[in-house]
Amino acid sequence: MGCLYLVPTPVGNLEDITLRALRVLKEVDLILAEDTRTTGILLQHYEIRNSLCAHHKFNEHQTAEAFAKRMAAGEDMALVTDAGTPGISDPGFMLVRACAAECVAVICLPGATAFVPALVNSGLPCERFTFEGFLPQKKGRQTRIQQLCDEPRTMIFYESPYRVVKTLEELATAFGGDRRASVSREISKLHEETLRGTLDELAAHFKTTAPRGEFVMIVEGLNRKKSKEVEASTH
Repeated sequence: MGCLYLVPTPVGNLEDITLRALRVLKEVDLILAEDTRTTGILLQHYEIRNSLCAHHKFNEHQTAEAFAKRMAAGEDMALVTDAGTPGISDPGFMLVRACAAECVAVICLPGATAFVPALVNSGLPCERFTFEGFLPQKKGRQTRIQQLCDEPRTMIFYESPYRVVKTLEELATAFGGDRRASVSREISKLHEETLRGTLDELAAHFKTTAPRGEFVMIVEGLNRKKSKEVEASTH
C-alpha cells in the first residue's frame, strides 16, 4: 500500500519550503502537479529530479480514481499546487476522497498558505475566523455576500487584481463602508504589502493605485454590540 503526501509549496520566497517537503519530493515515485512547468522550476532550483504528472481542476475528475488505485497498489505520490497548500482554493480534495475510498493513507505536511500571514498581519481578531476563498464571479455572488452580512467572525477572501476594487465596493455596500479590513498582496515576495483601513478607504486607495499581484482580503466580522449602538443612535 502506497501513500499520498500533500506537500505545500512556497507562495513567494522559495526559501519558505521545508526540509521535509524537499525530502518527500525526492523520495516519492511520482509528483502530481497543478502545473508541471511551475513545479518544474521549483524542482530545478533544488536539483530534484523526479517524475511529474499533471493533476489540476480540468482533469481531476478523470484522474483521481486512477491515481488512487496506483497508490493502493504500492506507489507513493506527492500532490503539489502552483503555490501554497493543496486543497486550499486549489485541486486536492477529490484525490484525497479517492484515496480514502481505496484506504490509502494521506499525509498532509505543514507549510505555506497565503491566508495565515495575511490574517495574523491584519490587526483584526484571528482567534475565530471563516475562510471564504474566492467569491463566485457571477451566479450566486450577491447571495453569498448577503449571507455573510451577519457573520461575527473575521472573514478571509482571495481575490485577483482585476476584481479587488469591485469586491471591496460590494462588501462595503453590504457590510457598511466603515467596516475594518486589511488587504495583503504579494505575500512572501519582494513587493509584499499590507494595507489596513475601512472598506471604503481601501476601495478608494485601489481606485487610484493599480492593484498588482495576488490578494488576500481580511474583513472584520459583525460587531453586534456596535451595530445595535449605531442602530439606536439613528432613532
